[in-house]
Amino acid sequence: AKIGTHHAELVLQALNSWGVLPDDIDVIASHGQTIYHAPTRLHGHTGYPNATLQIGDADHIAIKTGIITISDFRQKHIAAGGEGAPLALYGDVLLGSKPGENRILLNIGGIANLTWLPAKKSGAVICTDIGPGNTLIDAACKKYFDKPYDEDSRIALSGKINNELLQTLLNHPFFGENLPKTTGPELFNLTYVEQAQQAANVHNIEPNNLVTTLSAFTAKSIATLIKLNCVGTDIQLFASGGGAQNPFVMRALKEDLHDISIQNTDAIGINPDAKEAILFALLANEALVGEPIEISGNPAVLMGKFSFPG
Repeated sequence: AKIGTHHAELVLQALNSWGVLPDDIDVIASHGQTIYHAPTRLHGHTGYPNATLQIGDADHIAIKTGIITISDFRQKHIAAGGEGAPLALYGDVLLGSKPGENRILLNIGGIANLTWLPAKKSGAVICTDIGPGNTLIDAACKKYFDKPYDEDSRIALSGKINNELLQTLLNHPFFGENLPKTTGPELFNLTYVEQAQQAANVHNIEPNNLVTTLSAFTAKSIATLIKLNCVGTDIQLFASGGGAQNPFVMRALKEDLHDISIQNTDAIGINPDAKEAILFALLANEALVGEPIEISGNPAVLMGKFSFPG
């Protein structure tokens, strides 16, 4: 309830700053705050379904804003046979594809995910999580530098990559699993980093070198998946999310993927800081008009639950 109330307050503050009345808004799409995400292959309990949980109750948002609110999008995907993520495919195809062009839409949030949109209609579209985006970098910055993130890559640019640790991080079994797949901080967290340090016999690493290595880990895991699965000529990559503003990560990607044109999504008219919000607004719109969505080969369903203000 508290988080839902806070989200409602943020919505009202935003509308006020934009000079928009709540009555002029058709619907709010509320993803909520993910506190747990564990597909069956991660939680390991045979006979139990994929699991995900987002908090921030939509009834509180609807009542306090007076606006119909659609939420809890991921549960329907799980009920229809999916893992609850990633859900970017529908919006990426609708907003990001262009006939005759090979495109990658890369989002680097806490977890990095991408959608591969091949030029040929006969080509296989891919929508999958990749691995850690900002989550490990941010966690290390908070623990060792009391900073929420590595602004302008200042910490990463001051350190050196520890190649032994980097290779050990990249050896995680997740990276060998078939696509599509999902993951989260339940798997990629500082406990995992500490275990990798032990396995690599890397002790007492300087904090700035750790942030540098984790930044390289994010870039390398993204580049590796792209090289293996996104095959074509004249590929264009459009990046979004907080990681798209990380100079170290983006420079490393451009060096590793030198045959691919890399830009932010604003090059195709999508604010890179708002792409995920736009995608969930699309899901809410389709639910509102009764248009089922098929994602990753699962049955077409209406995504989300409705909360009414009265």
